[in-house]
Amino acid sequence: MASFLVSLLLLVLQTYAAPSELIKAGFGSALDSKDPDPVQPVNVSEDSTSSPPPGTSKRTPHSIIIGVRKGGTRALLEMLDIHPEVAVAATEVHFFDWDENYAKGLEWYRDLMPYSYPHQITIEKTPGYFTSPLAPERICAMNSSIKLLLILRDPTERVISDYTQVYFNRLENHKPVQAIENLLVRNGALNIRYKAIQRSLYDVHMRNWLKHFPLEQIHIVNGDALIHDPLPELQKVERFLNLPPRIVSSNFYFNQTKGFYCIRSDGRERCLHESKGRPHPSVNSTVLQQLRSYLREHNRNFFRMVKRTFSWQ
Repeated sequence: MASFLVSLLLLVLQTYAAPSELIKAGFGSALDSKDPDPVQPVNVSEDSTSSPPPGTSKRTPHSIIIGVRKGGTRALLEMLDIHPEVAVAATEVHFFDWDENYAKGLEWYRDLMPYSYPHQITIEKTPGYFTSPLAPERICAMNSSIKLLLILRDPTERVISDYTQVYFNRLENHKPVQAIENLLVRNGALNIRYKAIQRSLYDVHMRNWLKHFPLEQIHIVNGDALIHDPLPELQKVERFLNLPPRIVSSNFYFNQTKGFYCIRSDGRERCLHESKGRPHPSVNSTVLQQLRSYLREHNRNFFRMVKRTFSWQ
């Protein structure tokens, strides 16, 4: 990965805007509540002309994966989809974090859910909910006893992953880009207004959720553990959701080419989208240390809040 930024940025500088124009473009501005994962389209309703399976109906979610962006939400949703008693919404809805969608009402939201049988639970995931100041109160108003799933990973690695996704998305859409160091540091200091850093302040966002839900209703999935050994984390989720144990080790196999676990179920094998698991750029060690130092106290606050620790310090 040593040549990652060198080769790509040479291409960018030959093709796109000059450095001063990059700053004007606003890439890396303050946290924007309407900033969806560019890989995932907003959910659309199923074909209204098709007949639903007999005995099924569309119901509001029994559980929601609330985040965090680049924490492993897509992997968690697809792995839970293995379970025969789980029905998942296909893509992100952004109902509770986007005002224009929330204004459409609960029936609009329900209509975007999958058909499910009475013995199944419906799960929706929108990573933007975790960092939304409005989502906790709105979800609580819908169902104060709903079970929430939050998947987190090392917040420093999450920042870099966030940057990498946006970087490639902007390249593909012929938009200007910057080196990660130019976004992490401004005027010689860490740029704490950079959106990717703001999303990694887990304690700040968790504090808002705990105003509306008890900790017992929020199950935290260790995203780093899920990548390296999916089954134990999924078994914990099964217990949290009161699901019978149906996910087993044979549902996963390690793909040597991709470098992560893929899914095997119902006689089919599938891996996450090719945009997942992209190699990260190397980051200047001094800048990386600045970022880790800034996040350290936020991590400690978060550990105290949730009464557990993680390997990332």
